[in-house]
Amino acid sequence: MMEIRSPLEPQAIEKLSAGDQVSITGVLYTARDAAHKRLIEALERGEELPFDIRGQTLYYMGPSPAKPGQVIGAAGPTTSGRMDVYSPRLIAAGLKGMIGKGARSPEVKEAIKKHKAIYFAAIGGAGALIARAIKKAELVAYEELGAEAILRLEVENFPAIVVNDAHGGDLYEEGKARYRI
Repeated sequence: MMEIRSPLEPQAIEKLSAGDQVSITGVLYTARDAAHKRLIEALERGEELPFDIRGQTLYYMGPSPAKPGQVIGAAGPTTSGRMDVYSPRLIAAGLKGMIGKGARSPEVKEAIKKHKAIYFAAIGGAGALIARAIKKAELVAYEELGAEAILRLEVENFPAIVVNDAHGGDLYEEGKARYRI
C-alpha cells in the first residue's frame, strides 16, 4: 500500500497507476451533486470558490449524523457518475483528485489525462469503517444543503484504490478485459 498526502503533489500523481492501493493522509473536501452545481455556477460567474481547489481532492460523500463523541457518522462513497457533468470543469480549475465509487465518463477520463489528475475508488458499504480514518470535519460552505454541504476533512490512512490514473489507465476496463471470453 502506497502512502500519499493530500493536497496532492504532481510527483505523487505521476507515480500512481490504476490498481494501486493507497492510504491517504491530509485534507479532503466533500462534495456531491448540489455542491458541484454551485461550484460550477460560481466559476461561471467569475467568483472565488469557497476553498482553493488547486491540488485538492474531492470525496463524493454525504455523511450520516455523528453520534455523541464521534467526529462524523458513516462516511461511505456515493456514485461518482452523478458528478461527471461537472468534473471536467473542476479538474481544469485545478482539482487533482476525486474519490467515489463507480466508473467515470469518457469526458472525465480525458480531463484526468489532460490535467494530470487522478480518480480513486473507496469501498462502498464500508462507511462506518471509512469514518475511522476521519479525524476532523468542519463545514466549509452551503450549510443549507445538509448532508450535501461541503466539509473539510482531515484524514489519516484513508484507504482507496486508483481507478483512473493520469496516464490513461482504467482499472475497471482492465478488469473487464481480463475476463472477456
